[in-house]
Amino acid sequence: MNKRTVVIVAAAVASMLALAGCSGGGSSPSSSGSAAGGDSLSGLTGQIGSKDFSEQYILAYITSELLNANGADTEANTKLVGSANVRQALENKEFIGYWEYTGTSWITYNGNTSPVKGAEAQFDAVKKADAAKGIAWLDPAPLNNTYAFAIRSDKAKELGVKSLSDVAKLPAADQTFCIESEFSTRDDGWPGLKAAYGITVPDSNVTLLDTGVIYTATQKGDDCNFGEVFQTDGRIPALGLTVMEDDKEFFPVYQAGFSMQASVLEEYPAIADVIAKISPLLTTEEMQKLNAKVDVDGEDPQDVAEEWLTEQGLI
Repeated sequence: MNKRTVVIVAAAVASMLALAGCSGGGSSPSSSGSAAGGDSLSGLTGQIGSKDFSEQYILAYITSELLNANGADTEANTKLVGSANVRQALENKEFIGYWEYTGTSWITYNGNTSPVKGAEAQFDAVKKADAAKGIAWLDPAPLNNTYAFAIRSDKAKELGVKSLSDVAKLPAADQTFCIESEFSTRDDGWPGLKAAYGITVPDSNVTLLDTGVIYTATQKGDDCNFGEVFQTDGRIPALGLTVMEDDKEFFPVYQAGFSMQASVLEEYPAIADVIAKISPLLTTEEMQKLNAKVDVDGEDPQDVAEEWLTEQGLI
């Protein structure tokens, strides 16, 4: 899934990529040093990748800082634009790893047209498919950053809607939607959603907007009642929106998991134990809170990551 791009003013770097295999990570371990978690990853150097939006920045910094607290010397690379470029960097062994989404890997990178039903089954299928390419998946986080439709909470109560099936039963005048242009043509987007739920509204009921604008437009309720959102976005709770249940499980599961070079995991198996300290904590609700600190409050993703790790007692 192509996620929204959040423009972050980051600290200047000496070069755009500076990727050289898994050698020479540029940042030193966190201030807590290896004393926070031991030195089980001593000798591990390289870069942790990131796609170009806030959630990915936060996850990359969390991962790099935690690995460093356990003896590694890594840095987060948040400079690549485009999901495909990040995946390619991993396949080229330029990154140790990065956080990927199961639906994205299954459909975009492994060429499948239909998702696997159920989060666990989808994860198992992706893990097996990517293993054949030398990419290992560690146990995933609970968070699911899938597509969703949201409406302002007071309007949801007024219309009596909790699910997309409820939405499809509304009078046509109330079925107004804000979506992004890419979503309007994807099989796992608007065309497929309409077919799955029997939505037959005219094109005039649909407004195409940039991703970021959809949240505020949905909150205002002038252009649409229902806006296409990403489920872990921090603007959902910040703007008082309610997500409609995808009761027919139309949207693919986009569960996050740390995908990495299998050869590096074989050399440093303790990586799995370290990542296991954070994965269970990263729920959809927790990720919404972290994303809101960046997208709503304007905080720096690295600061958010370090603060969270400190709060969890991990660094």
